[in-house]
Amino acid sequence: MLKSRTGKRRKPLRRTVRKSAHRKTSASAPVVSSKSRSASPSAAPPKASTSPDAVPPRASQSPTPVVSVVIPVVNERKTIARVIRQAFAVHRDTEVIVVANGSTDGTAQVAQSLGAKVLHFPEPLGHDVGRSIGAREAKGRIVLFTDGDIVIPAREMMPLVKAVENGVDIALNSYLGPTDKMNVHGVVLAKHALNIALSRPELKGASMTTIPHAVSRKALEAIGWEHLAIPPKAQAIGICRGLDVRAVHYIEVGRTNPKRRRRQGNDPLEGLIVGDHLEALDWYIRATNERGNKPDLTRAREIVR
Repeated sequence: MLKSRTGKRRKPLRRTVRKSAHRKTSASAPVVSSKSRSASPSAAPPKASTSPDAVPPRASQSPTPVVSVVIPVVNERKTIARVIRQAFAVHRDTEVIVVANGSTDGTAQVAQSLGAKVLHFPEPLGHDVGRSIGAREAKGRIVLFTDGDIVIPAREMMPLVKAVENGVDIALNSYLGPTDKMNVHGVVLAKHALNIALSRPELKGASMTTIPHAVSRKALEAIGWEHLAIPPKAQAIGICRGLDVRAVHYIEVGRTNPKRRRRQGNDPLEGLIVGDHLEALDWYIRATNERGNKPDLTRAREIVR
């Protein structure tokens, strides 16, 4: 304790200043957890929270967007804030459209508070149907699709947007899925088989089934937003109608994709997605011929008919 000239003790000025500074910061700063409020006032300023529920500052939708980011969600409260933050960062003129279908955990409210345009549906629609609906509402000349449960950095999605800006109609993630196994997943095989059938073997397993991917306004009009509900079919339509479809950038989504619930050792979505590819092949055969424009060479089948 210090003594004044009168001999009376007085408190150190440093402690008084610290308390005042602490009160001022508490009054002007955003609300934080009780643990943060009780931290020592002399400690270093806390870093931005990395909690899954940490909410970034509200962004503003561009009135004339170049890029529309479509995000279908079902109960993605833990990740949606970070997904939206990255979505707004892909281009300076961006709108973010969140299609909340069957969500009951407040995901839609979080998305709306962050500046996203939220389309509400009380029942689950399926992610692909959500993408179709979001594309219908999109204003941008580029539409980028991603999911609400995988946080992909904006820098990884920008090459897809840039490719479309430079003339590509459908810019695909070149992630192929694991192929170096004895038993390759049926979805991976279906993606490769469809691209071979469409005479685009160089695409390998690149697919509109895989996020993220981006399409031009021209592609959206040529394919029809409603066909995006079956991504492989949309890809077949795009290729058949002469659109520029390319695998432009590798984004690892296999390890970051949440593990799907398994039933008796099988992926419950495998049958659904393989069926989508069969539907795409059916459309292509109807649009071309019974052999999908593949040659019959010298086989004289009419003799045995």
